[in-house]
Amino acid sequence: MSNEPIDLTQALASFDALWSPRVVTHVNDYDVRVAKVAGEHVWHAHDDTDEFFLVLDGELRISLREPAGERTVRLSRGAVFTVPRGTEHRPYAPGGASILLFEPTGTSSVGDRHEEVPDHVDATTGHALDLPHTAAGAVDGADGTRRS
Repeated sequence: MSNEPIDLTQALASFDALWSPRVVTHVNDYDVRVAKVAGEHVWHAHDDTDEFFLVLDGELRISLREPAGERTVRLSRGAVFTVPRGTEHRPYAPGGASILLFEPTGTSSVGDRHEEVPDHVDATTGHALDLPHTAAGAVDGADGTRRS
């Protein structure tokens, strides 16, 4: 884990794979992940944890199967939504989106229960982020100058 600032734009530019989250950093026992998404994910549920979504760019839709029936939430840039543990859900982004996820380390991207995983969805607990060692925005102490 880096102890330097991480630019999310640079992080997202470092990979092309869709539905294949990259771990940006850790907070206690949680991963902060970023992903590029387009098209449909898979219906799935996380039995023991909520799943937090923040849309960085584009629009993400999340279909939910709840006791009262099925509904879809639309998240535009800057919007957040938490899917409660145990709720079947299917994220999708017809026009593509970039998202940030916050969930316990080791959480599978396809949950504990899911339908058949299509080839375009990566069933993973998150991949390491491969960034150059110089972090955007890093500064040297008191004078506020950028590191080279």
